[in-house]
Parts: sequence; C-alpha cells; structure tokens
Amino acid sequence: MRGHRSQSAGHRSQVTNLMPTATTSRRLSPKPGSSAVAPVAAIIGISIVAVLFLFWLIYVHPASDAAALHYTFLPNLNALLNGLAAIALLAGFYFIRTHRIAAHRASMMTAFVFSSLFLISYIANHALHGDTLYPVHNRIYYDAYLPILISHIVLSTVALPIVLITFYLSLSRRFAAHRRLARYTFPLWLYVSITGVVVRVMLVAAFR
Repeated sequence: MRGHRSQSAGHRSQVTNLMPTATTSRRLSPKPGSSAVAPVAAIIGISIVAVLFLFWLIYVHPASDAAALHYTFLPNLNALLNGLAAIALLAGFYFIRTHRIAAHRASMMTAFVFSSLFLISYIANHALHGDTLYPVHNRIYYDAYLPILISHIVLSTVALPIVLITFYLSLSRRFAAHRRLARYTFPLWLYVSITGVVVRVMLVAAFR
C-alpha cells in the first residue's frame, strides 16, 4: 500500500512538472496589462524621421562624389543585398508553411540583416554619388521603369514601419497579432526587395 502511494505521488509530480507554471506562462506571454501602443507609435515616429532623412539625402543633399569616382561597387552591392533578402524571405515563408518555427525565425532575422545592410549601403551610395537617373525617356522608361520605380519607392516607405512592427510583435510574443500583420508584411517586403534588383538591372541595361 505504501509503495502504491509512493508511485501515485511520483506520477502526480511528473504531471505537475509537465504543466506550465505561472512563471513559465509569464515568460511565454506579454506582461499583463502591457500595451503595444507606445512601442508601435515610437516605431512609426522613427520610421517617419528615417524616410524624411532619406528623401533629403536623395533630393536635397549635394553628392560629395557626383562623378562616381570612388566606391562604384555600391549600387551593385545594394542590388545583391536586396536579392539575398528576397531569398531569405522566401525561405522563411517556406519554413513557416512547414511549421519549422526555429528555421523560419532564423530566415527572417537573416532577411532583416540583409535589408539593414542594404539601407546602410544605400545611404552611403546616395551620400557619395547622389541619385542615378535613367539616361533616356523612351517607352521602356514610361511603361516599365518609371512605374516600377515609383511603386518601389512608395511601398518601401510603407514597408519600413510595418516590418519593424511585425518584428516587435514577434519578439514581444504577441504571436496572434504577428501572424495577422505578417500576411501583409511578407508580400510587401518581398516586392520591395525584388523591385530593388529589377530597378538596378534596368539601369545597367539602359546605360549599355
């Protein structure tokens, strides 16, 4: 009888160990009463400042090396980083569809790193060389290049805060909200990354 009670106690102990404790639940969920309003508002504010800075850099700031004598590899590096970000995004989408959460998280962080490096390289390129204009205003310019460029610029300004908010929701373990927003973040981020490569390829082709 004593042995039976001992086994029952051991079984209850194992079940208790498998059940989430209050401490574990607190680690896996946002803090009670915590609000995402202030962090999201801060992300939007920072994004607006960043976009205004980029527009000033591109359209107002005089280029220090307008003749493009130095660091001429930067535009091609920008396209490469955009392409790598797109590949990482597609990998992340595949992993989440197959429920491989750790691989998905690693892929999305990789895409974020590539896009961040692109932004640094993009700022350096425009600070040095300014904006590169399409050499001729022909049918390709009006029918293809200009629409792609405009959509790329507009959607990239929208993508910046959305990408940051999506990451914030994941890191703060607001997974339901993260999944809802990620449905829009993924195609938006992927389009911006791919069209960044397309714009560069069209520019190179036009100068040949």
